[in-house]
Amino acid sequence: MSNNNGKIANSQVNQDSSPHPHRWKALGLLSLAQFLIILDTSIIGVALPTIQQHFSFSQAELQWIFNAYVIVFGALLLLGGRLSDIVGQKKIFIFGFTTLTIASVIAGLAPSGIVLIIARALQGIGAALIAPSALSMVVSLFGNNKLEMNKAMGIWGASAPAGGTAGVFLGGIITAWVDWSWVFLINVPIGIAVLALTPKLLPKGVKQKGKIDYTGALSITGALVLLVYAIVTANDIGWISVQTISLLSIASIMFVLFLTIQRQKKEPLIPLNIFRIPNLLASNIAMALLGASWIPMWFFLNLYLQRVLNYGPFESGLVLLPMTVMIMVLMISTTPRLMSRFGIKRNLVIGLGLLAAGIAMFSLTPSNANSSGDNENNNTYTFMLYVLPASLIAALGMSLAYIPVLTAAISNTHKEQTGLASGLVNTSYQIGSALGLAIIVAVASSQTETFENIGLPSVEALNDGFHIAFVVGAIISVIATAIAVIGLRMRTEKTIAKN
Repeated sequence: MSNNNGKIANSQVNQDSSPHPHRWKALGLLSLAQFLIILDTSIIGVALPTIQQHFSFSQAELQWIFNAYVIVFGALLLLGGRLSDIVGQKKIFIFGFTTLTIASVIAGLAPSGIVLIIARALQGIGAALIAPSALSMVVSLFGNNKLEMNKAMGIWGASAPAGGTAGVFLGGIITAWVDWSWVFLINVPIGIAVLALTPKLLPKGVKQKGKIDYTGALSITGALVLLVYAIVTANDIGWISVQTISLLSIASIMFVLFLTIQRQKKEPLIPLNIFRIPNLLASNIAMALLGASWIPMWFFLNLYLQRVLNYGPFESGLVLLPMTVMIMVLMISTTPRLMSRFGIKRNLVIGLGLLAAGIAMFSLTPSNANSSGDNENNNTYTFMLYVLPASLIAALGMSLAYIPVLTAAISNTHKEQTGLASGLVNTSYQIGSALGLAIIVAVASSQTETFENIGLPSVEALNDGFHIAFVVGAIISVIATAIAVIGLRMRTEKTIAKN
């Protein structure tokens, strides 16, 4: 099965025309798109207290500014990947960016909280169309040359985690110095520029004949939305409440219905035999776990900086800048060369292991609650001794892990399936991020409440809750490492490396 897939993929690559003359400029445009849609998941973080005050949101309502985007984004990525394959990557990319830009205008000018949440969901729809079509075009542009492909995936791969981390920094600057509405409106000039450059720089892309499995899309989207909604709301209403159990049960039924539809449809949303492609299933599981450890890490790290060390939004974003820069530099300059020399699996395993170590190191951070003397000096000491080393190790791990797992997920697929495969791996990351964050927030909140009930000072109780969150995140990364060791096939990897 592995050899046949490799031969098919190679024959299709060899039949391609000469390299696109604007491929590197196109890659810059596609990477900017990926940077932006991931940026939109994190840039609102430090602006949430200001938004809450402006619209008089409750705590339960406030979380949906984040979740409305992430849930719709993750749930519709599969449909976006399929539309990309059938309609064409370039057309779907343009439609997605148009949707994202219009939704960003609505969000920035929203007259009410409900309009803002709806606009965030519309942003998620746009992002779900952009991500798989953009990745498919990257593969189409550089599929002829292994060395160029590795370099291109390095640049592409750097844009996602860098966008997530940079969002915290930019959100702090915008909230502190401009206005919260610009965390949404910043998308508008970028979106207009991307749409203006797209006709000249981007290829038409590969498309195939077929039909859209709307019943399958509806059932899997409904299952994912209900699953994430159930876990997010369980923090407030209880994990064994009637609502939580009912939602989880309905989500399970819809997922079974989805599998049934996929077996019966002639042209399903996800041909289930796609998971027979070497490395695809293991890569998607590893990617979901990567998101479930990385996103909660930066979420709780930002909370630690602001609520324990009392950093402001700008200072919090500034101290995360070394991690952002390290990720971008390593993914662009180092990881592609390491992949060419050592292969996918070794880089992935080492990267996930380093990520686990870095996240675990955050569980040692002090609260400084009992410190005497200059609080600013104490915080500087804490940052230099505890935060900076851990963040750099975690960034190194992410830099080594993200591109290999992404490459492993799409490297053995037929060229006409790259949209679907990229939709799958992006879905895994987004849904893994949402579920991981919801679960770890619940665990951390419960731990903090327990410590407060036994009389521990609130800052120390909060910090102990954060420690549990980091420990759980590290465990998730360890599990991802085990999946990579067991699930990825070395023989297939060596074949890929020689192509």
